Amino acid sequence: MTAAARIRSRRFGVTSAAVAIAIGVGGTATTANAAPAAAPAAASATTTAGAAKVDYETWKRDVQDIVDNQARPYVEQRTADPGGQKQAIVLDIDNTSLETDLGFTFPQRAVEPVLKLTQYAHERGVDIFFVTARPGIIYPVTKCNLEHVGYSVKDLYVRFLPDLFKDKGEYKAAKRAEIEKKGYTIIANIGNTPTDLVGGHAERHFKLPDYNGQLS
Repeated sequence: MTAAARIRSRRFGVTSAAVAIAIGVGGTATTANAAPAAAPAAASATTTAGAAKVDYETWKRDVQDIVDNQARPYVEQRTADPGGQKQAIVLDIDNTSLETDLGFTFPQRAVEPVLKLTQYAHERGVDIFFVTARPGIIYPVTKCNLEHVGYSVKDLYVRFLPDLFKDKGEYKAAKRAEIEKKGYTIIANIGNTPTDLVGGHAERHFKLPDYNGQLS
């Protein structure tokens, strides 16, 4: 199994060799100006449990629509007059910040509308946090990948051993609560599954498509 296949798995059974590869990639290009990976070809329709799986181009259009018509206007409004607040945006990773199930490459490509939204917000003083269900063993891989494609990572929360036994929704809500305790107002929480969004601790929650669980 290749390093790319290991990273793509939601179970993330990554070896130390894969970690070393990812760190090497991040070390050679960790800025927003780094050359992106070649654009992947559109994914062809496949079947999952008898249902047609969404294709790559449809997913990209749907994500763009949600960001442009829901998340971006709200972030623009809230950052125009922060009123002295220390503002934050919280992001899920798989199929929210990075392309995982469709158009997969290694390193994983940014979900471009989300990346551009965070860059806009960061320029206006908003800090960007990532809360993921990925296990702690691939923290270095994940952080290097995020920075490599251009995200400004204020902090990255992954699941270490005690968290692996918690409900994902409760775990993510607890991490957002920790961010609030640091004095932040979370103006937007963005994810693509219900467990990314439940539990409060954000002014607004924006759900990207998962097509009834087709995407992780």
